Amino acid sequence: MSNPLLRRLAFGFTACVGLLGASSAGAVTAPILVVEVDSGKVIYAQGATDPWFPASITKLMTVYVALDLVRQGKVSLDSLLTISPAAAAEPPSKMGFRPGTQLTLDNALKIIMVKSANDVAWAIGENLGGSIDGFSAMMNETAQRIGMRESRWTNPNGLPDARQWTTARDMAILGRALIRDFPDNRGLFSISAIQFGKSIMANHNGLLGRYAGADGMKTGFICAGGFNVVSSATRNGRRLITVVMGQPSARERDLKASDLFDYGFGQSAGWTAQTLDALPTSAIAEPPDLRPYICDRKKPMPVDEGPGAIAGNTDSSNAQILAAAALPGSALALATLNNGAMRGRALPARAPLQPIPVWIGRNPAEGAIVLNAQAEADKAERAQTQSAARKARLDTLAARREAAKEARQAQAKSDPKHPDAKKVNGKTPESKKALARGKSTVPSTASAYAPVESTPILEGAPKLKVTTPAGKTAPKGGKPEAKVEIKPVAKPATKPVVKPKQAARPAKAGDDE
Repeated sequence: MSNPLLRRLAFGFTACVGLLGASSAGAVTAPILVVEVDSGKVIYAQGATDPWFPASITKLMTVYVALDLVRQGKVSLDSLLTISPAAAAEPPSKMGFRPGTQLTLDNALKIIMVKSANDVAWAIGENLGGSIDGFSAMMNETAQRIGMRESRWTNPNGLPDARQWTTARDMAILGRALIRDFPDNRGLFSISAIQFGKSIMANHNGLLGRYAGADGMKTGFICAGGFNVVSSATRNGRRLITVVMGQPSARERDLKASDLFDYGFGQSAGWTAQTLDALPTSAIAEPPDLRPYICDRKKPMPVDEGPGAIAGNTDSSNAQILAAAALPGSALALATLNNGAMRGRALPARAPLQPIPVWIGRNPAEGAIVLNAQAEADKAERAQTQSAARKARLDTLAARREAAKEARQAQAKSDPKHPDAKKVNGKTPESKKALARGKSTVPSTASAYAPVESTPILEGAPKLKVTTPAGKTAPKGGKPEAKVEIKPVAKPATKPVVKPKQAARPAKAGDDE
């Protein structure tokens, strides 16, 4: 291999993934393919017909079926799609539309090509196929008709399903068919960003705006399949499609795709070159599962975020694990899965985004009305939730105070020395002692000026008689002047003192009886 670029292809980005499983004890190569769009001739191929989990590059198949229905006149790009509860429940990446939200097919296709929204792709399948099973049947029928031999489709968004897989060869055939059959919709695959309301969402394709001539198509990622991309680029009027699958990060996927473009544009497809249809069938029966190697639980979950993922990196631990499981001949290729040369490289900075507006409803005005109504509803719901939470907190505090009060009272009853003991049953220990001695205590509310009638009369003291002079009235704002007369109190008759009789003395002689 005298060509330096070819050597870099062979050793710098050829990733062989070793898998230990019941179905395969050998190494499985990550699929890589470069094909010329106009002729369909293969410039470079590796594992091109091996089955692989597609992830979100599935949405290219969804777009083909939808555009084919538009071409047949069964629907239009202005047809309204409705988000069902099932669509709204799909996991991210998603737009998060509420059930019942409507949007045009045209906006839905732009959203799934840029944002890769799983909820919107699901809604396309339900609305155009009557059900997900119905749309999947349309996907499989269309795939067979355009020459895709190894693909199986069970959903329109590419979320994990062990029954759904494809090959690099089939995805290259699909890419060529989209460019060939729908020339008026080619711009759909090169949108750098969409704008929904105030939010701007960049395309996940890290080659757009970074690799000269890149003009599509779609990326995808799930743990079982790694990072995949079907990309297209044009240089000097010549268009190529590259398919890269099973990469450990978005960064390496994008770098390897750019290397493939560089190599492909430097080669000419001669008359002896293989065509896509002539590629041999794979001996592998089912796709490998890369989950243990791509999504290590000890590390953050990888994400497919286009330019943001360029900063991502992986260490050599996964490569060492894979090398230990692979055949000896694959060790060199496995070692280059995360080689130093790849780590040090980066694509140029991305060109400024040119967002395309999308909306819900039939037009932007209707979409704005719906969004405002939803915002008001969200505001009212938040206020109600906050009010309910505040009431719940107050009720909890009141219950805690009442429980603490009951606990103190219970402790006071059992412990007379407790500081709160004097408050139990409204009686203090002093009042209890006084009652025990038969005395009463003065209430705390008693006045120092007691009524005259209640004043006790001392024995032998003169009585006081209060009279008001006749004809006089009390001065304004006061009591009438009183005249006090003191009368002696008659002494009670004394009883005669009766002296006890002396006892009779005993009789003596000479005494009279």
